[in-house]
This record gives sequence, C-alpha cells and structure tokens, in this order.
Amino acid sequence: MPAMLRLKVALVVVALMGVGGVTAAVASGGDDRSRFETDLTGYEEAPVTFSTTGNGTFRAAISRSADEIRYQLTYSGLEGAVQQAHIHLGGKALANGISVFLCTNLANGPVGTQSCPPSGTVTGTIRPVDVIGPAAQGIAAGEFDELVRAIRAGATYVNVHSDLRPGGEIRGQLGDEGHDEDDD
Repeated sequence: MPAMLRLKVALVVVALMGVGGVTAAVASGGDDRSRFETDLTGYEEAPVTFSTTGNGTFRAAISRSADEIRYQLTYSGLEGAVQQAHIHLGGKALANGISVFLCTNLANGPVGTQSCPPSGTVTGTIRPVDVIGPAAQGIAAGEFDELVRAIRAGATYVNVHSDLRPGGEIRGQLGDEGHDEDDD
C-alpha cells in the first residue's frame, strides 16, 4: 500500500476512534440521570428504633447535568411529632453529620427550608447552595459534586427526626439503584 494511502487510512481510523470515544464518553459520562430510592424504617436507625410504627420512602433523581437533585420524601406513622428531616453523610449503622436539610420545624435550617408536615410528603430540589457540609467529614458547604459522589457510593442516608427520637425515628440508606430517568 502506498505511503499516502496508508496515511489516509490511518487518519480515517483515528477520526473514527475519536468519534467513538466522544460517543462513549457522552453515553457513560455526566450526561446520565441517576435515581435513588430507599425505604425508611426504625430498623435502619442508629441505634435501631424497634418500637416505632413509622415508615417512609425517599426518592431522588440527579439531573443529567448533575447540578441538582429533585426529591420526594413521604412518611407516616411516626410516634413522635416530626421535627426535621435531612440527608446525612454516613454508612449503615453510623450516625453522622447533616449534608442537606429536607424540612424542619425547629427554625434551624438554612433560609428557605420548608416546614415538615406531621405526616405526608415533602418535595424539593437540592442545589449546591443547599449543601451545608459536614465539613468535618470532607464535604464543605456548597460542595454539591462531593454530595453526589457520596450518594452514588452509598455513603449517605435520609432520616426523619421526632420529638420522641431526636436522633432519628426512621432512616434509609441511599445508594445507586442503576435506574435511568426518562422524564423531568
């Protein structure tokens, strides 16, 4: 094969590899959405809350651009009056710091934090400004990307606190369920 023809073939191969690489990067990169869902029970709390009749679910979807998380928290049957709900950084059976307020009735959340209903559903959108930490665990205020990484790694949990169980009455661990989201 003449040198000029080999050069043209090599350039076409390189160009095709580049297009394939870009396609693969878009298909597997930050352009996907991730869904997370967990059931909240007293059995997930640390320490375990065996006696609660409370239960709930938390569903969240990270946007394709990974710059916001839309969520829905639903709970009922708590024995105590609901005080607040959060996403915490921490593994199973560990009680750790707050990353995001979902709702509060204690006026202790960031400006704009919604009130928690006695039972029912709380919905919202988490953005970088909503991430408050915990700095001592490696997530500084506003570090949304770190929160997303922690969620995907299964290193976060959601819990609902009550006046009878201020440390948390129901809880569920978050982790990547591998679902793609087609709407929003």
